[in-house]
Amino acid sequence: MQQKHEFSVGDRVELVRAPVNVERGPYKITGLMPEGRDGEPQYRIKGEGNGPERVVTQAEIASRPKSSVFDS
Repeated sequence: MQQKHEFSVGDRVELVRAPVNVERGPYKITGLMPEGRDGEPQYRIKGEGNGPERVVTQAEIASRPKSSVFDS
């Protein structure tokens, strides 16, 4: 069963957990990716600065942060 993407390009989010030496957020969603084999929506995200883009599943996203370095 496929799920709908809950977040949109440009949304600011934090991760539920992150690997060692990786910030939990905030990240900005830069692209919507096709669902994985299990039907889980995926997103391309990018942190502040020149960090690399990464792909995460919807389950890895905790929430939208209250304030963000991207706010202007």
